[in-house]
Amino acid sequence: MLQPILNKLRPKMDEVTTKLKEDLQSIRTGKASSALVDNVMVNYYGSKSPLKNMANVSTPDATLIVIQPWDINSVGDIETAIRNANLGVGISSDGRSVRISLPPLTEERRLEFVKLAHQKAEASRIVLRNLREEAWKEIQALEKTGDLTEDDRYQGEKDLNRIIEDYNKKIQVLIEDKEKELKSF
Repeated sequence: MLQPILNKLRPKMDEVTTKLKEDLQSIRTGKASSALVDNVMVNYYGSKSPLKNMANVSTPDATLIVIQPWDINSVGDIETAIRNANLGVGISSDGRSVRISLPPLTEERRLEFVKLAHQKAEASRIVLRNLREEAWKEIQALEKTGDLTEDDRYQGEKDLNRIIEDYNKKIQVLIEDKEKELKSF
């Protein structure tokens, strides 16, 4: 009875860590990366679409991102979406492509990004704790109905705590890597 609850919990926790990884990639470091703009939502013919589904995004050098839309008519929409995303970058367009120039990061700005990364990590930890709490309530409910013994409940609590520790360690590794990346340029 305990294993289905734990098996249901892991994929949800994997989703949380995957989402955090994507969020951290969107935090800009000193080096240009297409991940910075991949998930910018562009209002295109009345519907929102991620930029990566509408254009080829390349980084010819460390301070430049070039976006070449598959439909040239969408250049203005892409430019507007990037401006609205408040990425703190310079944007220019030649009518066929959008160029994003990344200004060098100041030490103060790097520290702001580190702080932002930690905030995203804390939000992920909160989601993990909420998922753990839901699973714990399910385990307690099973014990109350008699479907689970007291020993199984204690084992379930131990397993839940071990799982949450493992995922917290994964989050910590992601944050440490991002912090190193931010401070190394």
